[in-house]
Amino acid sequence: MRLLPAFPLAAAITATVIAQSPTNGIARFDAALDAVVPASAKAELLKGDYFGAIEGPVWVDDSGGGYLLFSDMAANVIYKWTPAGPLSVYLEKSGYTGNDVNNVGGQYSNGRLQLLLIGSNGLTVDREGRLIIAAMTDRALARIEANGARTTLADKYDGKRLNSPNDLVVKSDGAIYFTETTSGMRGRDESPARELPFHGVYLIKDPSPTLGASGALRLLDKDPQGAAPNGIAFSPDEKILYVNGGTKITAYDVAADDTIANPRVLIDTGGDRTTPGNTDGMKVDRSGNIYCSGPGGIWIVSPQGKHLGTIVTPERVANLAFGDADSKTLYMVGGRSLWRIRVNIAGIRPVAKEKR
Repeated sequence: MRLLPAFPLAAAITATVIAQSPTNGIARFDAALDAVVPASAKAELLKGDYFGAIEGPVWVDDSGGGYLLFSDMAANVIYKWTPAGPLSVYLEKSGYTGNDVNNVGGQYSNGRLQLLLIGSNGLTVDREGRLIIAAMTDRALARIEANGARTTLADKYDGKRLNSPNDLVVKSDGAIYFTETTSGMRGRDESPARELPFHGVYLIKDPSPTLGASGALRLLDKDPQGAAPNGIAFSPDEKILYVNGGTKITAYDVAADDTIANPRVLIDTGGDRTTPGNTDGMKVDRSGNIYCSGPGGIWIVSPQGKHLGTIVTPERVANLAFGDADSKTLYMVGGRSLWRIRVNIAGIRPVAKEKR
């Protein structure tokens, strides 16, 4: 996550706008959007002006209908939200297990408070149903075992400490892909504690607690399109890996051995920059449409790279996840608030293998 201060919403995001952008609703740029999200849809505020800086939501199935987990990077916790129950703390010390915060954590303003980002960032669930955490300030990728123990999956590359793991996705064969920025480091890119001079896109195959030969960490790319990589997601057939950073979404071909090749820009959300903001969290629906935090809200982009429209919310959205039994509710987090909106096409979300 590479957070910027909250930005004002513009009346139009691009010159191709069909209808004036709302402050809460759908800005429609192409008629194809009607099949993706209802024209009358609006974001519903579930918990507002409460959190420090929330990120990385993931929906988890259970016998009770499921629940949403998401990180508060300032509070250093993972919260649990259920449709019928109260908000609760799911995991303490989610992204930083140390005690001394004098020289850690990226500085950030949520519009009300000056904060340090020390908690977890992106979250996902592997095929065994275990939670995997981008532990920013521990500078590690961690897995929570069934008994609650924490396993470090990766914290070094080529003998040097990672920067700040940011977001992650698990492929159906169990391979884990993740991105890193420097958001959990004091001074960020200029941090004296930084050991790797680039921001990476990484792959872990067959992760084990010791990360032996079968679980080696592999560097797939550095600073794609010249920016720190951020959001990451697969196409429905897992033949394409999408990674965003800066204003661009990059598409890669995925090989049989899980490596990636042929990087190309799918779309540049920068445009004429009338509405500031960079890309951030990213998910894909079952028709291959890409939902990406960007200038003005959540951009909905076709698999061909066409900007179909934008979900506009009153506050900036940092990340998102599909949830509920039908995977047609899009949960959105950013800064101090939690939102949701209903869409027409079910989204791709992590599901434990016994439920596939």
